[in-house]
Amino acid sequence: MLLFTPGPTPVPEFVRVAMSEPTIHHRTPEFEAIFAKTRTLLKEVIKMPEVLMLASSGTGAMEACVTSLCAKKLLSVNSGKFGERFGKIAKAFGIPNVEIKNTWDTPASLDSVLEALKQNPDIDAFCIQACESAGGLRHSYEILAKAVKEFNPNIMVIVDAITAMGVEELDVSCVDALIGGSQKAFMLPPGLSIIGLSQKAIEKIEERNIGFYFNLKTELKNQVKNTTAWTAPTTIIIGLCAFLEKAKSIGFDTIYKQTKARSLACDKAMESIGLKIYPTVPALSMTCVCDEESDLVRKTLKTKFNVNIAGGQDHLKGKIFRINHMGMIDISEVSWVVNAIELSLAELGRHKFNGIANAVFLENYFKLL
Repeated sequence: MLLFTPGPTPVPEFVRVAMSEPTIHHRTPEFEAIFAKTRTLLKEVIKMPEVLMLASSGTGAMEACVTSLCAKKLLSVNSGKFGERFGKIAKAFGIPNVEIKNTWDTPASLDSVLEALKQNPDIDAFCIQACESAGGLRHSYEILAKAVKEFNPNIMVIVDAITAMGVEELDVSCVDALIGGSQKAFMLPPGLSIIGLSQKAIEKIEERNIGFYFNLKTELKNQVKNTTAWTAPTTIIIGLCAFLEKAKSIGFDTIYKQTKARSLACDKAMESIGLKIYPTVPALSMTCVCDEESDLVRKTLKTKFNVNIAGGQDHLKGKIFRINHMGMIDISEVSWVVNAIELSLAELGRHKFNGIANAVFLENYFKLL
C-alpha cells in the first residue's frame, strides 16, 4: 500500500533501520551525542538561534508556544482546522483571543491582520500556519510576519510550519517560534515536535517561566546541555538524526526543488483530467482537490490500486481529497498515484483513461527541475 496522506508519511527503510537498533537510555553520553548532532542539523535546516524537541505531537508545541509567548492577548488566523486550534488553545488557558476567520480555501489578508492590530493594541502574540493542511492552503506568513513586526516589534510571531518545515526554505527573519512535527517532511513516526526559537522568544520564555511539562524555560535549560527535561523519545530522535544526515548529503535545496516540482506537476495533472484544485493559493506540501465523490475516489484508490490518500474534515468531509508531497518521495511512486487517480475516475465512469494525467505530470515535473 502506498501511503500518500499528508501525515503520517512513509518511514524510509534507512530510517527504520536506524530506529531498529537496541534502545539506549536517554541519560547517557551515547544519546547526548546523538541529541547534540540532531540539534545542530535542525538548526542548519530552520536557520534559527535555538531549537527544541518535545515528546509530543505538533499540538503540544502549539500549546507550549501560546502559553509561553502570549501574556496578554492572542491574534490568530483561522482558515482551517489547525488555525482554529490556536484559538481553542487560547480559550483553554483563558487567554483573550482575536480570531480572523476565513473560508478554508482563503489565505489571511494583510489588511485584516493590520486592522485587528489597530483595534487591539494589547495583542502581544500572532499565530498563523505556513500551510493550513486542512485544505492545502499556503498563507503568505512571511509578509504578514514582517507587517506585524513593523507594527510592533515586541509582538511574538508564532508560525505553525508542521506541514511546511522540510518542504520549502522558510523565511524566519520575522518569526519568533517555528513549529514542526516528526511525521511530515521528516518521514518519521508521530510523537516528536520541533520548535525553532528567535532570540526575542528565548528572552520571553526566560521571563515568563510558564507551565510544567510544556515549560519551555525548563526545556531550554536542559536541551542546551544536550539532554531533555523529561523522558526523550529516543528512537524517534535517532531516526530524525539519520534522516537529517541523509537529507544533508542530498542537499535540502535539492529536496526543496524536487518537492516543488512534484507538487506543481501533480496539480497540473489533476487539472488535465477535469479536477479542480481547492485552495486559491495551494501549498507545496500537498495537492488538495475538490471532488463531491472524493470518498468513492479514495475507496477505489485503496481497494483497487493500493493507494491511501486523505480526505477532508468537518464541512469538507467527502468533498476533497489530499495527496502528500512531503518528504523524499520517488518519482515512480507519484506516477503510480497520478495514474491510479485517472484509472479510478474511469472505474467510476467519469473519465475515459488515456494516460494524460501521468503524461502531464512527467512533462511538467522535468520542466520544473
